[in-house]
Amino acid sequence: MRILITNDDGINAPGLAVLSAIAEEIAGPSGEVWTVAPAFEQSGVAHKISYTHPTLIAKLGERRYAAEGSPADCVLAGLYDVLEGARPDLVLSGVNRGNNAGENTLYSGTVGGAMEGALQGLRAIALSQYLGPRTRDLPDPFDAARVWGVRVVRRLLEHGLWDEGDYRLFYSVNFPPLPGSEVKGLRVTAQGRRQDCNFGVEAHHSPSGRRFLWIRGGPQHLPTAPGTDVHANLSGFVSITPMRCDLTAHDCLADLEARLA
Repeated sequence: MRILITNDDGINAPGLAVLSAIAEEIAGPSGEVWTVAPAFEQSGVAHKISYTHPTLIAKLGERRYAAEGSPADCVLAGLYDVLEGARPDLVLSGVNRGNNAGENTLYSGTVGGAMEGALQGLRAIALSQYLGPRTRDLPDPFDAARVWGVRVVRRLLEHGLWDEGDYRLFYSVNFPPLPGSEVKGLRVTAQGRRQDCNFGVEAHHSPSGRRFLWIRGGPQHLPTAPGTDVHANLSGFVSITPMRCDLTAHDCLADLEARLA
């Protein structure tokens, strides 16, 4: 199996090393794992592509490349430059340092990398590690992802839904903020929404007196509805959320058509 991996935390991020180990085990001794990851952190860029400026790419080692761009850029670079058109069997993005559950999904560069893989007609999975008080003092905060990553990916490859529609399915996986030995299992979930939790800005002044704004997020341990990703994670389960790139509100089409007729 040939696997292309990327992330949004950058080429030197510890979560990428965890993902590399997961991918190597999935690919097997006769497989190939190719890494194309951002040269610098790209958290929060979602599905951005660098459409208006070029992307510098550098080979760092055998099947290992860094690109000055977003995770989606890295997937494109991997498919059409690094691999020279040789299609991978799977795209893996992560393991993100922090959850990409709930509303975080919409901002996530990690999910954006998997999204681009799906748009290119490939099987794709985004993987993220929820952090919290129980992971803070662990020698490896990615322990849950390290322990459960291979079995989750294998389960999806062997039993998951993999359609070939215009906007084909891909998956977002979030590992709970616990040691791997305490994870209770897997849950298939919908994307949740933390109520009263939004991104905002905080103003600061530089030593020269200039005013800058920092983007800041909301509390990450607010619960979401049962059956959703955050709820499962905070209950000790790995969440697996099937997704599509189609943003249409299909449930509203008929009603809206009737209202505007």
